Amino acid sequence: MLVVTTENIPHYRVVEVKGQCFGVVVRSRGLGGNIMAGLRSIVGGEISEYTQLLEEARRHAVDRLVQNATAMGANAVLMMRFDSAEIGQTMSEIVAYGTAAVVEPSA
Repeated sequence: MLVVTTENIPHYRVVEVKGQCFGVVVRSRGLGGNIMAGLRSIVGGEISEYTQLLEEARRHAVDRLVQNATAMGANAVLMMRFDSAEIGQTMSEIVAYGTAAVVEPSA
């Protein structure tokens, strides 16, 4: 599965657009992570617990995006983007979205 942030893929042509596809992940930071992050925020600098949480959530969102596009019959996702939001004070939502399409190498 090709997943790109661009509208076109060099040396490929879009044969069919299947429509929008997405992958959603909601993660809770948990009590332990919140305590460690709170302590680190006093000192300043990167809060590695949150960085790791968001990196894993993005990977899972892309995995779900690919599953959704595959189920639609696509072999590529064009214009892939991320969006994120906070739900309450302990949860983060990550959405990966794009356009599911069928592409083939151009002659």
